Amino acid sequence: MIELSLAEIADVVGGRLHRTDGSPVVTGSVEFDTRELGAGGLFLALPGERVDGHDFAARAVESGAVGVLAAREVDAPAIVVPPLPGGRAHERSVALAGDTDGSGAAVLAALAKLARYVVDMLAAGGLTVVGITGSSGKTSTKDVIAQLLEPMGATVAPPGSFNSELGHPWTALRAGRDTKYLVLELSARGPGHIAELAAIAPPRIGAVLNVGSAHVGEFGSREGIAKTKGELVEALPEDGLAVLNLDDPLVAAMASRTRARVAGVGESPSAQVRAADITLDAEVRASFRLVTPAGEAPVTLPLHGEHHVGNALSAAAIALELGATPEEIAQRLSALQRRSARRMEVTTRPDGVTVLNDSFNANPESVRAGLKALASMSRSSGRRAWAVLGVMGELGEESVTAHDGIGRLVVRLNIDRLVVVGNEAAAMHQGATQEGSWGEESVLVPDAESAVALLHDQLRPGDVVLVKASKAARLWRVAEALLTGPGSTGPAAAPGTPLPPSSEPSNGGHA
Repeated sequence: MIELSLAEIADVVGGRLHRTDGSPVVTGSVEFDTRELGAGGLFLALPGERVDGHDFAARAVESGAVGVLAAREVDAPAIVVPPLPGGRAHERSVALAGDTDGSGAAVLAALAKLARYVVDMLAAGGLTVVGITGSSGKTSTKDVIAQLLEPMGATVAPPGSFNSELGHPWTALRAGRDTKYLVLELSARGPGHIAELAAIAPPRIGAVLNVGSAHVGEFGSREGIAKTKGELVEALPEDGLAVLNLDDPLVAAMASRTRARVAGVGESPSAQVRAADITLDAEVRASFRLVTPAGEAPVTLPLHGEHHVGNALSAAAIALELGATPEEIAQRLSALQRRSARRMEVTTRPDGVTVLNDSFNANPESVRAGLKALASMSRSSGRRAWAVLGVMGELGEESVTAHDGIGRLVVRLNIDRLVVVGNEAAAMHQGATQEGSWGEESVLVPDAESAVALLHDQLRPGDVVLVKASKAARLWRVAEALLTGPGSTGPAAAPGTPLPPSSEPSNGGHA
């Protein structure tokens, strides 16, 4: 973050100074975890499920913070921000577990004001803000964009899928005077949320990847999701660029909703940036010819799954807009590294069992993509395929139909075994059984521990296993147990040993 005094920050956020004259200067980072604080930092006093950050104000200063951004007086130098009106406080409070009194909402609102102030200052000096949204693939695409832009200048992007009302301004405040590109994900739980995030860090370039059925229970329909996702392109300036996936009709239709120039991407012949001659290798890594108005170049993606082609095209269009050549883009795409955990992590054990850990989150579209990757990988090598699937959350009235459809797709793709984890996903098991008159090929187990026990008992050397579910199911514990148990080089868990806990922070169910 740029250097600002506590008095300047108080003025920006509309807060009052407490136990300070305002002269100390924030020279470090803004943090909500005292363990991450360094000298010169600013601490965010946020409520949590188990603890309240206000109770750690003194510890934050001992850790190096020069002050605290708080909703009430604390035992440390602070900027105390006023409460929000009741309605606004309630709306923001749902983003923070444990925010029962709206104090977290008030601090988040102040954080948003501070981020907007800093981004405006940096944009005046040449910072370009890039925003990405879509029902699936946001985090992977964000990682790709960052790797394409980093050789062109200092780039800031969020870790993992930190794209909430907290993660968005927190990431924006990582930018400094030397930052050239700020790459942000924009997610939503409902209408208006993407517009709100875009107001915190106004993007000049925005990409919409797709409109799926993730969180359709909250939005009402795919058209409702599209309306909200399109808030990103509505926020772009006239001299900006909207990157739209022309292979998705609901995304392509957003061209009429923006003042910015439009760059279409996809396999469509009308796309300005497109992929031609797509092929997949035995591990479902795509090669294609990148076709752009500035020329063509061959690409071989090191990422697993054909769905990464569309994400790569959106990233390529952004890099092209910012000055990269097709050859440079192709080289960087071919050298990508996976940066965010539990997103098509492909690991092969010493006994030849390959685990596809795509367990971070799930919706019908992403599960279909994962299943197709599993089927392709197993067919190309003649290996037995297992799909270990859990609930796809927040689908509303479509839940039973969507889960049933996934079970039927497993059969149609000739995947050998289906393990459905949890009664919430039971319709997958029912759909598979009804589609294929299966016997033991599909099984419903009550929990992750049961799935691990079944897999340890029945997996054969060389099998391929996809693990996927919505984040709430925490099904990555299955994948991690498979990589530390029988057949692996890691220690085997003793019977009854608890599965690994989550190391991924909650994101509040954003789409």
